Amino acid sequence: MSTVAVTDATFDEEVKNSDVPVVVDFWAEWCGPCRQIGPALEELAKEYGGKIKVAKVDVEENPMTAAALGVRGIPALFIFKDGQVVSNKTGAAPKAALQSWIDSAV
Repeated sequence: MSTVAVTDATFDEEVKNSDVPVVVDFWAEWCGPCRQIGPALEELAKEYGGKIKVAKVDVEENPMTAAALGVRGIPALFIFKDGQVVSNKTGAAPKAALQSWIDSAV
């Protein structure tokens, strides 16, 4: 499974109502660190298969959801489980660190 593009309009359906935990990446095209972790998130989405979902929210096109969650810097990563935030972090990290963070939260 690859990453899923999520918008303000589809956030509740794709993230909060998901039957598996969801890693949400708030990013923007112009953000260097966001582009840096993008390939790692794609790989993790495939490696976890159907166990988790990795969603990407472009903050330029979808500012409402980012604002509602208090996102001030990007990349901002959130893990939702059963519709609730269970963990979050800001900034780029290597794939191994992202995987460890995900494993500890889900």
